[in-house]
Amino acid sequence: QVQLVESGGGLVQAGGSLRLSCAASGRTFSSHAMGWFRQAPGKAREFAAAISGFGTRTYYADSVKGRFTISRDNAKNTVYLQMNSLKPGDTAVYYCAARPDSGLYYAYGAYDYWGPGTQVTVSS
Repeated sequence: QVQLVESGGGLVQAGGSLRLSCAASGRTFSSHAMGWFRQAPGKAREFAAAISGFGTRTYYADSVKGRFTISRDNAKNTVYLQMNSLKPGDTAVYYCAARPDSGLYYAYGAYDYWGPGTQVTVSS
């Protein structure tokens, strides 16, 4: 069982930056595939970024590529999402997700564990 808790959300002006953190429980975190998803009001949850177990590979949605960076610190059992050049369209609840293998996944259904989410609001 893996428990995930996101933090770092908030209100920011367009063009600004935020760094989200996702703290995970479990001794085998380093080998887990991790992902960030987001859900805007009235819309389906969508993929943002993923990182493989051990952090060897990353993958991004086209909508965030070049602006967002996913990383992980296995010593701290934490995965991060650095978000730069934020736009009002990035406003959403951001969710962290985990899957207990070392692959790289962008599909919502591939993940087994989810955090409760953190709100990110970007004002124009």
